[in-house]
Amino acid sequence: MRSVVVLGATGSVGRQTLEVADRLGFSVEGLAARRAGRELEELATRYERAAIVAVEPDEAGHARYRDRFGKRYGWGMGALAELAARPGCTVVNGVVGAAGLEASIVSLQAGNRLALANKESLVVGGPLVVAAAESGELIPVDSEHSALFQCIHGEAIPEVSRLLLTASGGPFRGRNVTDLARVGVDEALAHPTWRMGPRITIDSATLVNKGLEVIEAHFLFGLPFDRVDVVVHPQSIVHSLVEFVDGSLKAHLGVTDMRIPIQYALTYPARADGVVPRFDITRTALTFEPVDRVAFPALDLAYAAGRGGGTLPAAFNAADEVAVEAFLRSRIGFLDIAGVIAEVMEDHDAVDVASIDAVRQADRDARRSAAAAVARR
Repeated sequence: MRSVVVLGATGSVGRQTLEVADRLGFSVEGLAARRAGRELEELATRYERAAIVAVEPDEAGHARYRDRFGKRYGWGMGALAELAARPGCTVVNGVVGAAGLEASIVSLQAGNRLALANKESLVVGGPLVVAAAESGELIPVDSEHSALFQCIHGEAIPEVSRLLLTASGGPFRGRNVTDLARVGVDEALAHPTWRMGPRITIDSATLVNKGLEVIEAHFLFGLPFDRVDVVVHPQSIVHSLVEFVDGSLKAHLGVTDMRIPIQYALTYPARADGVVPRFDITRTALTFEPVDRVAFPALDLAYAAGRGGGTLPAAFNAADEVAVEAFLRSRIGFLDIAGVIAEVMEDHDAVDVASIDAVRQADRDARRSAAAAVARR
């Protein structure tokens, strides 16, 4: 049984990973979070043998952690990378944002299994992650990509006709552009299915999140963008589908619970008994509908970023982060999020993703461009 390193341990994915790991009897070897706060401190106390990393500790937390945990404690991005590179581990990367890229790469280069919940790793640094995966093992944790991974398992990629990612439609399914011009922050944060952090919830409302998943699927499975589709499925029971060249479809169905894909990533290729209630297929009707690409233009912007390649997806991601933060602070409207992304992409001079430094520079440039675009509104 492998030991587990959990990056983003205090977040939703991190805490659910620890729940699954405890139930399966996995040893927790490392824990990382952004802050040296009380939540990480509680986990460090519970898992007394685990190494602890705070990426951006404040002065008080840093001093407290050094006094209490001594050599168990490390801080900064360098310590995060060292933790991810511990050999013989399953590294669950639940870090939020592009900050998770380096940890993904070093964990794979160390020959580890990477259970990837940080979609930005593949979005902004896809070529680097794919190259590193030759040394390690990459298992997706996002529910949609885990579903695709499970449906493709045992199949030949050349026999896959297309991938179909399902989207709930978010809180604004069925709304038109006129309606969306008037929506506020509270409405956008009221996701009908999932309870998530503010950025990913807004991204679900704009369909940016689905666009990021399209780019992620392209790198995970090596299929061109014209063979990765999105369909709206309000019930969120079918997590994704794979269509094969003979016209047949395989779908992954189940309750909306992240513990299922987390557990699969830890136990693959085996399965283990879970704690999730069994899904009663007789009690739910399943419906599907096309995406309204006029009302939700961010999805096509994501396709354009993916097809453009190089650092353009990194610019897309950075612009979205800036725009979402501005929307959450009521500085721009809901429809302005896609507008800011479009301006940044138009202004961005993409280069090849040859290094992490190239990605970081593209991220910085795009954030400056996005801040200027926000200021003009």
